[in-house]
Amino acid sequence: MNALTPYAAFFMRLAVGLVFLQHGWYKFHHMGVAGVAGMLHGIGFPFATIFAVILIAVETIGAICVVIGFYTRFWAACMAIEMLVAILAVQLPKGNGFEVEGLLFAGAVTLIALGDGPLSIAVKLKHSS
Repeated sequence: MNALTPYAAFFMRLAVGLVFLQHGWYKFHHMGVAGVAGMLHGIGFPFATIFAVILIAVETIGAICVVIGFYTRFWAACMAIEMLVAILAVQLPKGNGFEVEGLLFAGAVTLIALGDGPLSIAVKLKHSS
């Protein structure tokens, strides 16, 4: 283990969380639930409104939690599932590439393995109680 190992989770949380947050912010502020639901309905997703709310929550609330290191494994699992669905149900059937989705999936799986890490709000809260 080298001196930078404790920072691995922190930098991965930043990378993955900030990319998800940028996408979630756009969906929330520019598309809204109705716009995201319309997009999902257009590509054949059932219960589009429910999934739109879930997507926006994962990409905003989940992303913020990942960035600060709070329930990272839970939110990273949600993100990994989202990216797997995006690859299998959207990108591959259209014949599109899935480089970004693949990298985000790999980053989310890495965060499932790493957890919050020592530089996280979860550690801070644990030590203050």
